[in-house]
Amino acid sequence: MINFFQKPKGKIFGLERLDRETLIYRVLPHLLMEIMRKYFRLEIEGLENVPKRGAALICPNHSGYSGFDALLLAHLLNKDLKRIPRVLTHHFWFLTKTTAIPAQKMGFTEATFENGVAALQKNNLVVVFPEGEKGNFKPTSKAYELQEFRRGFVRMALETQAPIIPTLIIGAEETHINLSQLKFTKYLRGTVLPLPLNVLPLPVKWKIKFLPPIYLPYKKSAVDDRDLVLEIASEVQEQMQDALNEEIQKRGGVFFS
Repeated sequence: MINFFQKPKGKIFGLERLDRETLIYRVLPHLLMEIMRKYFRLEIEGLENVPKRGAALICPNHSGYSGFDALLLAHLLNKDLKRIPRVLTHHFWFLTKTTAIPAQKMGFTEATFENGVAALQKNNLVVVFPEGEKGNFKPTSKAYELQEFRRGFVRMALETQAPIIPTLIIGAEETHINLSQLKFTKYLRGTVLPLPLNVLPLPVKWKIKFLPPIYLPYKKSAVDDRDLVLEIASEVQEQMQDALNEEIQKRGGVFFS
């Protein structure tokens, strides 16, 4: 019997033996995402807008509460572009070693301005969700209504002179239904959590569309101009909302198209 949990020793059917860490954090997630890609009948458009090398900020809408949008997006960038993106993720992932270690091994990084800038300065692709958890955990009744964008992604782009690539993820809203948004004020002030209807993902057709990159015509010093940063964030949000509305209007059946 093959023991997949031994350290690499020789080869099996032309492949190196897999140690436990490789199996858990690389092989199994890859297989799962390939299954999900087929399950969601994922359509990809505009991949040519993502640079094959150099720094860039991938800025998608966020929804579905499960994080499948981040996982599937990171997977396709890795598989189709041969790039390993750094995904800026909610700080809850890093509260304990139990969740922080697997998060880091899957390419997740705590969502801070400093972490984003550091990754971009190393010429990485960085995935940042401008809506944050307010987008991810919004109720399904507000599907495809972008929540107010945080401004950190604009400051990262100005600080590093990296392009912003607005990205549309369509399908996650209906894959995991969120009944409501729970807001904590007493013990976990400012924390927002979902009230999910389903755990198993529904077989919704997905589409991920990369819009043309935005190169900000401002110097690095503009990072401290709060009015300008707010204006840019609002313009990017408006552009993405218009593109989302257009895609939803021409969309076919959610489950059977």
